[in-house]
Amino acid sequence: MKRWLKFFILFYLSVLFFGSFLAIGVLWVGALDETLHIQVNIKMFLYYFFAGAIGGSLRHLYMFCSHYMNDKLIDPRHWVMYIFFPLFATGTAVIAVTLIQSGILMIDFTDNIDGPFAQVSVAFFVGFGFNRFLNKLNEISSGMFDMRKQDQRKG
Repeated sequence: MKRWLKFFILFYLSVLFFGSFLAIGVLWVGALDETLHIQVNIKMFLYYFFAGAIGGSLRHLYMFCSHYMNDKLIDPRHWVMYIFFPLFATGTAVIAVTLIQSGILMIDFTDNIDGPFAQVSVAFFVGFGFNRFLNKLNEISSGMFDMRKQDQRKG
């Protein structure tokens, strides 16, 4: 992998990681509520989005640094993983919390007066392990929509 690409990936993941913390802080204090007219429901999704970004970028920063330290950054195709996986993790985190809150995935959140800590925590974990979460979603969707399994249950 070229040196400039390594620097770009490290810079990109660092900006995504620390920028997401900054974005959550700005949301938390309400600094942009009036200027952007952010509604409460949209604000919740933004919390989940940025928590997923923190989880995804943290995992890939760790992977990038450990591969770099062990001289394992030899496949130039890995840049796709370091760039896009944290982005995929953001949307996956939002969808995960939505699936849980809709009752499709069974995790019960306790109500907390101070904020949506449980939902943001789940969004972080999904962002951190989003490929594992996608594997679970694949299993669930196969069970729900696989016509062969449904036919076997009927017969």
